Amino acid sequence: MNIPATLVMGSSGRIGQLLRLSWPRSAELVWQARCPPPGLAPEAVWDFDWRILDPMADPDGLARAARGAQAVLCLAGVVPGSRRNQPLSDNVDLALAAVHAAARAGGGARVILTSSAAVYGSQPGLLDEDSALQPASGYGRAKAEMEMKAAALAAELGVQVTALRIGNIAGLDAALGGWRPGFRLDRFPCGRTPRRSYIGARALARVLAALTAAPELPPVLNVAQPGTVAMGELLQAAGLPFDLQAAPEAAIPDVQLDVSRLMRLLPAEVPLEPGNAGEMASEWTPLAPHLHLPAPLS
Repeated sequence: MNIPATLVMGSSGRIGQLLRLSWPRSAELVWQARCPPPGLAPEAVWDFDWRILDPMADPDGLARAARGAQAVLCLAGVVPGSRRNQPLSDNVDLALAAVHAAARAGGGARVILTSSAAVYGSQPGLLDEDSALQPASGYGRAKAEMEMKAAALAAELGVQVTALRIGNIAGLDAALGGWRPGFRLDRFPCGRTPRRSYIGARALARVLAALTAAPELPPVLNVAQPGTVAMGELLQAAGLPFDLQAAPEAAIPDVQLDVSRLMRLLPAEVPLEPGNAGEMASEWTPLAPHLHLPAPLS
């Protein structure tokens, strides 16, 4: 698979760290960050091309970094409780900066934004890209606004934009990534813990690499492995102990993203297997120490 030149914005964040450890080595990548990334293994950074700049304060620098790229992958964003205490509205501003940079760089670079399944809110069942957006959190509302405003600006500037609504990323989620001693999970009357759409670290890297090389992408795209994974099974596979508590009435036992559109877009050499708790936990084991998050117990 020929992977085109790509500018990766926000590469010092958690998803960026994950991708730097997992991205196909054949890719030609430029990694943007506001500051040098901390504490990564030498083999994960030695051959990477870095641009250290603030994408909102230095639009000229960002446009120069995007020059020659066929895709701008915007991982830059803000999650609740971020260390810099940035407002969630920065999710919108960073996406707009990516669109402006692609337009100014010339060459027809597409912009790929990392949105979130949080834009769907707490709706149960199978959710496709045409499902209503009902964000239930400030983060979800910010991502929905980001999608809307970036699409409007892209249409004005003649830039192709795709928003990826990504499900739970194993290791950056509320269960495996949020685990601490005394961690508790909801248990439903059927005895099960919550099941959600997930994608593993290496599967995410393969999918994103393939999407940067795709000849055409839709405006929005769900990203996850097929099916769902039980949070309890994921923690068990990782060897992380947890307690159970009765699920509140408003809790949703099963939320699944419809990824049929994604499956049709991926080339044959990038298979996307159903989510498997054991495989996801084993992928996470060697990566966790480099992200300063809990590693599975041996």
